[in-house]
Amino acid sequence: MARIKAIDRQKAIYVGGLGGKRPRVPAHPKALAEKARKCMSPEAWAYVAGGAGLEHTMDHNRQAFAQWRIIPRMLRDVSERDTSIELFGRQLPAPLLLAPIGVLELAHREADLAVARAAAELGVPMIFSNQASVPMETCALAMGDSPRWFQLYWSKSDDLVASFMRRAERCGCEAIVVTLDTTMLGWRLRDIDLAYLPFLEGLGIAQYTSDPVFQQMIESPPPADGMELKPPRNLTTIRKVVRLMRRYPGSFWHNLRSGKPLKAVRTFIQTYSRPSLTWDDLERLREMTRLPIVLKGILHSGDARKAVEYGVDGIIVSNHGGRQVDGALASLEALPAVVQAVEGRIPVLLDSGVRTGSDVYKALALGAAAVLIGRPYVYGLAIAGEEGVAEVLRNFMADFELTMGLAGCRNVREIRQERLLRVQ
Repeated sequence: MARIKAIDRQKAIYVGGLGGKRPRVPAHPKALAEKARKCMSPEAWAYVAGGAGLEHTMDHNRQAFAQWRIIPRMLRDVSERDTSIELFGRQLPAPLLLAPIGVLELAHREADLAVARAAAELGVPMIFSNQASVPMETCALAMGDSPRWFQLYWSKSDDLVASFMRRAERCGCEAIVVTLDTTMLGWRLRDIDLAYLPFLEGLGIAQYTSDPVFQQMIESPPPADGMELKPPRNLTTIRKVVRLMRRYPGSFWHNLRSGKPLKAVRTFIQTYSRPSLTWDDLERLREMTRLPIVLKGILHSGDARKAVEYGVDGIIVSNHGGRQVDGALASLEALPAVVQAVEGRIPVLLDSGVRTGSDVYKALALGAAAVLIGRPYVYGLAIAGEEGVAEVLRNFMADFELTMGLAGCRNVREIRQERLLRVQ
């Protein structure tokens, strides 16, 4: 796969401007988000763009990047630049992965499938979401041999977890990303004020409804121990139930007669999260899969050391994009201590708050092996579907390459912390 050089990317945009053509997908992060907002429903926008509480953690993520300054070095021959890295034995064109984000049908009707195609086009790994709108097998088929990982939300059913692991292996996933910080949903004020949770309408549960173990669970669901589906009986509820019947796999009339879609949603609610997880549970996961296990949500150096002790293969420093704990420290703030704690024994990746190529550069200089791109690609998806995602990725790759070169680095290995200055 030929990599598009940053200079060529720039030229194509500027030459297009001679004919009055401007990019459909804005490059500026704020303009990108604003245009996406206009393409989405208020509920969809709140779910994707919102964070926990007063969203201080989201602010911290951005402020943390602003506290570091890049120190460019001059007269270093950077005419040839190599942005590639190797991760778990796979050569990647850039230190970028697509973060797992659920319920992508809120942004675009093709959802995960559009993202998968764009990721495959550019060779960027996609981490399939546990809460996807399209089954992992469908996305994997569209990606060919392009790299992909699978994100796991560990549910109350180990049988279901094991089934997800088997499916991930069969469809060519190269790592399992265990998300640790969402064993319960954070207090997200935008969603609370709109009284909106997409899963209750059958959105974002395609990995479940396509799973044979989950289908068996529908017939004999676990006992309810939390929220039950007892909405008010009115026209709004009826319309949403009808949409659920149309959306669920199978014919509308069969779904209506069987009531299976409602049973599936109830079963999902009763199964989804497992706040009782402990470190010892990782041993069971290792028995379920031969794939590398990566822990997502680590922010403390003590947890990082423990992860190494328990034999995990990688860490993603993440605060879930500020969606779980309001007032938590920024992922970038936590990164140096986590990197120091693992002592180079496993790769450390960074997630949350990455918006530009210079953000990528700073994260790598502080020890990250790669970074995860989150909301920006969803905004591209909302604006222009598959091509919108590809445009966002092309912009990230070009911005990073130029930043790297202008800072005096010919390749990723030359990006080191000594090339940064921290300011208050």
